[in-house]
Amino acid sequence: MKFQNENIAIDGPAGSGKSTIAKEIAFKIGANYLDTGAMYRSVALYCLRNGIDVTNENMVKAHLDEINIAIEFEEGKQQVILNGENVNSFIRTPELGQASSKVSAIPDVRVKLVKVQQEFASRQKVVMDGRDIATFVLPDAFLKIFLTASAECRAMRRFLELQSKGSEDTYEQVLAEMKERDYRDTHREYAPLTLVEDAVLIDTTEMTPKEVSERILSLYENKLRESCN
Repeated sequence: MKFQNENIAIDGPAGSGKSTIAKEIAFKIGANYLDTGAMYRSVALYCLRNGIDVTNENMVKAHLDEINIAIEFEEGKQQVILNGENVNSFIRTPELGQASSKVSAIPDVRVKLVKVQQEFASRQKVVMDGRDIATFVLPDAFLKIFLTASAECRAMRRFLELQSKGSEDTYEQVLAEMKERDYRDTHREYAPLTLVEDAVLIDTTEMTPKEVSERILSLYENKLRESCN
């Protein structure tokens, strides 16, 4: 599928700041932000609620037809609708993060959700973040970005975020989970996290969110100028 909109694909490992940056960029360029990770978390939520083992590929596949996910926007904010229920307030726990990493490695799950994501991107300009946006979801994206940072930096960011929400997880636990998830995301057989040749690599370890946003906006504006010449 060839996309005509000026879509931006942002890939990267957990904790690299993708969601925060993608939301900011979308706002600045007048695009919608599509959080693909929230969609996988919603599949994981359905599985956990219904006693479906997220590590059992055949079991998850057997229930996929029962899962209907839609995306709506309310005052500019994405709402994930799972079988008619807004589940935004249920999907941001560490447990769902780990479970979503497991279900996202199942090819049938990715195929189901990618169809929704591609249809969304074909109708409007979007900024989309995830693990396989540039490689699989939007291979013809107008601009491709790969955000990364050291595992220690990413773990500290996530640890502080969890602390602010009252979590008792230690930094060491968060770092171990981060490394485990990195391994799964980069080694899964289907649509792994990969830096594509035409993506711009940005290491955010020593950068503020503002600096990252300014860098991406500069790249986007340069691409726009080039496309007009």
